[in-house]
Amino acid sequence: MKDKLLNTIVEGLQGCKARDIKIIDMSRLEEAAFNYFVVCEGNSSTQVYGIANNLMKHVHDSLGQRNQGTVGMQNKMWIAIDYGYILVHVFQPETRQFYSLESLWEDAGITSIENDD
Repeated sequence: MKDKLLNTIVEGLQGCKARDIKIIDMSRLEEAAFNYFVVCEGNSSTQVYGIANNLMKHVHDSLGQRNQGTVGMQNKMWIAIDYGYILVHVFQPETRQFYSLESLWEDAGITSIENDD
């Protein structure tokens, strides 16, 4: 990956043990509002919240960049973090399965990132 912000996001997610990370490249889709979705999951509401918080800190510490907004920090089932052209989704497994973003955007290129154990 050539994109510095995207790389930093993936590194941050791996560093806080996010599971099943996928990058959905929507840059070639006219109807897409973002160039990339980064989708991952944590096993509990506590882990989802921790992943989101640690990711925001990692990106800020590494690049000096803050997100443009978050949604879902209260319910901790699905947290979305807006980085302008990249939207990060941190899910609990059941919520991720229900919304199935990877299926909705199957026309886009999807890259799976190995779990960093």
